[in-house]
Formats: sequence, C-alpha cells, structure tokens
Amino acid sequence: MKVGMALNMLCQEGRSDAAVVSEHMALGDLVEPLGFNSLFALEHHFTGYAMSPAPCQLLAYYAGRTKRIMFGTAVIVLPWHDPIRVAEEIALLDIMCGGRCLFGFGRGAASAEYAGFRIDQGEARPRFIEAAQIIRLALSEESFEFHGDYFQIPRMAIRPRPISHPEQRFYGSAVSPESVEVMAQLGFSMLVIMQNEWPKAAADVHRFNALAAAQGYRPHPPIILTNVSIAETRAEAQERALEFLGRKWDSIDNHYRFSDGHLNTVKGYESYDKVGQTYAKMKDPARRAKATQFYVSIQLVGTPDDCVQKIEELQSLTGLDHLITEFAFGGLPHADAERGMRLFAEKVLPVLQHDRRFAEPPKVLRTDSGTGKDSLFAPA
Repeated sequence: MKVGMALNMLCQEGRSDAAVVSEHMALGDLVEPLGFNSLFALEHHFTGYAMSPAPCQLLAYYAGRTKRIMFGTAVIVLPWHDPIRVAEEIALLDIMCGGRCLFGFGRGAASAEYAGFRIDQGEARPRFIEAAQIIRLALSEESFEFHGDYFQIPRMAIRPRPISHPEQRFYGSAVSPESVEVMAQLGFSMLVIMQNEWPKAAADVHRFNALAAAQGYRPHPPIILTNVSIAETRAEAQERALEFLGRKWDSIDNHYRFSDGHLNTVKGYESYDKVGQTYAKMKDPARRAKATQFYVSIQLVGTPDDCVQKIEELQSLTGLDHLITEFAFGGLPHADAERGMRLFAEKVLPVLQHDRRFAEPPKVLRTDSGTGKDSLFAPA
C-alpha cells in the first residue's frame, strides 16, 4: 500500500499565517525522509480554513526538493479556474517532477469561495464537466478545440507538452450521489475524503466501480484521505482526537456555512441537506459532543496496532491502495503533529508498505450495511 500525507494549513488565532504555513511545510519536508510515498496539497481560499490557494505551485516547490515521492492535488476545484491555465500548470508540473504527480479534482461546496471568484455556484456541475473535458483534451492532444456552454476554445495547443500522461491519473472527489455518477462518466478514479461511516463510504466506492464498468473502463483503486491521531496509548490518541478534531467544527462551518441550510437552494447541491442538518445540531453541546465522538470513530485514532487493524478493515471494504494521512488538524500544536507523524512512520508505515496483507487490494470487497446512522461531515 502507498501512504501519503496532506498539508491542511488551518489558520490559527493569535499566530501569523506565515508561521502556520512554515510549520506545515516543515512537515512536508519530512515526507520523503520518513519513508512516505506521497505528498498532497489542498485548495481553499479566503477564510483561512486551509491556506493552500495554489496546489500546483506548492507541489512544484517540493518537486525540486525531492527525488522519490509522488505528489497529488486534493483537490483542484475546476469551476473556479480557466481550464487552459489548469492544463498548462499540470503539464509544467509533470515535467518539473518527472511524471510523479496525480491529480484530484472537485467542484467545491463553499459559497464564499464561489462568491470570491465571481462564479455562479448553481453552474458548478456543468462548469466542472466542461473544464475536465478541456483539460483532458489539452493534455492528450497535440492540438484541440472545444465548443461548450461555458467555454469556447479555438484550435490551440498548450506548451510545454507533458512528459507522461497525467490525464490517465485523474481522480475525482465525490460527496453527492450525482457527483459519483459524473466522476464515473468522465473516466476518473475515486478520491474519498473520509466523512461518513466506512460501510457507507465503501458503498459509494462499489457504486462508482459499477458505474465505471458500465462505461467500459476500470478505474484505479480509490485513494482515501483521513485524519490520524496516533499515540503509544489508546487513551492519549483518543483524548487528542476529541479535542482537536472537535475544534474542526467551527472552522468547517465558518467556511462552508452548512448549518444555515443555504445550499438547499443552490442548484446541484440539494443533497447537502443532510450535511446542513448535521451542522445545525452542533449548537447543542450534547449533540456536538456526540457528533465529535462519531467523527473521531471514522478517522484513524489509536495506537500503532489499532491503526494497522483499522486500515486493514478499510482496505477490505473499499479496496484502497493509497492512503493519505493528515497529522496536523484543528490547530494541533506542531510538536504533537510531528510526533504523531514520526510514530506512524516508525511503526505503521513499514507494515503497510511491506506486509503481505497490504500487498494489493482484495479482489472481492466486503459489503457491510453499517449502523444506519446518517451523519455526514465536511467535504475536505
């Protein structure tokens, strides 16, 4: 199994943005020396929820500082961008890193980000589809043209040309059932942000695989991104997770404004109603505590042995072969995040990379109905 790390970069009250970014970038510098397989960059804007506005730029920095690790975007939000510029950035990064990058795309859910880019959020899905089609053409064809509802592209070619085939390493993040269908129809593989109980996440993967097969292609195994709170004792890992994953609620709702239910009226986002219901309950301390406990239960929390066992279960359900970890979440102090990263690298990483149990995804995935709960959390 391949194992990576993502840089989140949540702003922190009373600290400069530069100090927070510097600490996360120091974690990024540890990824290759500690033996991880990949480094992923997010994309968010305007609120400090994740201070990573230019994932390709951030990854280009690490491309020049590393020789072995892969890179990934989790995700580039296509409706906010000119797809020609995105294709050019991908092609240049492909050269700079020697073909070591894969690319995750999404459509985003934060109205503040759509407003900041002056894009009608109700157009998100069709804009995403057209942008994805254009980027694939730009990377795979020597020259191309495109005529759609949102983009009119005259015959042109991007330069420089990529050195590999990045268009064959495209992944899509899907929260809604409609997005699962779109990603399958586009020929993407699946990037899962762990936000619901594992059997339900697995059901999305199974449905995606079936839709992809109906389109005549076989996607790569899913990539799964999750928070990790690891310690030598289960109690310490649990205590840290409850405190700092619990702190995520305010930053999430401040950014996405799920709790006010406004997404119910935005075309293409009607399925986010359940997310809004979950966050509206957070004002009640008892419900917030219960939701935090549930959210902690669907992340990787515990001792090294606990983490190995949970990842084995997750692989049996979803067939993942690439796990993306986050060790710095909710304002967790840098020293604690680094300590967790080093412990994971020492005691969990070798097992995932070398134990026969994790050599390849299972050919037949487990099916499990789950608990019946309907909680759903943040997209990323």
